Amino acid sequence: MKKQPNNPFKRLSIAPVQTPEPDDHSLFRGEFKDVAPIKQDKITPPRPSSKKISHLQHKKQQENIETKQALASFHFSDGFEAYFSEQGPLKYIKPGKPSYEVKRLRRGEYPPDLILDLHGLTKENAKLEIAALIVAAKKQNAHCVCIVHGLGSLVLKNAVPNWLVQHPDVEGFHQAPLEWGGKGALLVLIEQPESFTDLF
Repeated sequence: MKKQPNNPFKRLSIAPVQTPEPDDHSLFRGEFKDVAPIKQDKITPPRPSSKKISHLQHKKQQENIETKQALASFHFSDGFEAYFSEQGPLKYIKPGKPSYEVKRLRRGEYPPDLILDLHGLTKENAKLEIAALIVAAKKQNAHCVCIVHGLGSLVLKNAVPNWLVQHPDVEGFHQAPLEWGGKGALLVLIEQPESFTDLF
């Protein structure tokens, strides 16, 4: 058999050219090609003057001094033990004050304006916190406060009532209703100016 010569015009099979798919970055840039960046505002806010800064610092120092003076003005004694009736819940009313105020505490008619939790504090720290609470209550016209002493080893539960009866600004207190801590807390009435207490 005769061999055919190579034909230079022989048709070659050509595979179709695969065009690469655009990646996500290119698609994203294509979508936002007409978006122009926003020029950032370069205006800086005015800084407070040194006079204003010194006034604020002075005011803060003055408040710290007043708080420390208030705390130092009254000291609770651990040697004083008041008499409390063992019948019924723990309660106290300052001599000369109407007894119905304590009953209102028992019924929950006075929701506390401030709450102090003494959990985890030593006796000395608890004294300071209670003194600071009374100062804050006077300053903020808070007539009723709640002191959560907990139960635990009964150290603070026994000490807190004996401290409170010593303070001249404490009108009275009563074991808190369940919603405010029950046997682990006291609702305390803080004496306020007559014009303020008349609102109640």
